[in-house]
Amino acid sequence: MVSICDRECLGKIYREGKFILRVTPEFYGNTLASLEEAVHELKRATIANLVGETIVNECIKLGLVHEKGVIRIDGIPHAQIIKMKR
Repeated sequence: MVSICDRECLGKIYREGKFILRVTPEFYGNTLASLEEAVHELKRATIANLVGETIVNECIKLGLVHEKGVIRIDGIPHAQIIKMKR
């Protein structure tokens, strides 16, 4: 499992209706990575949790996430990836 958020999202809490998205260092970690490093890890992962415009948009561009699979909580995009083998 890989959890990646944009740097500016780390440590914030987003609320919208019944949804609360806590972007904590305990879950997302404190390791800073380049976009290229993050994408490399995502391509190897079977489960991913993504928060933020930059990482979610890059995953859409690469075909790792479909734009209809993205939700927004307080305006911040959030997506999850689950890769299943056949």
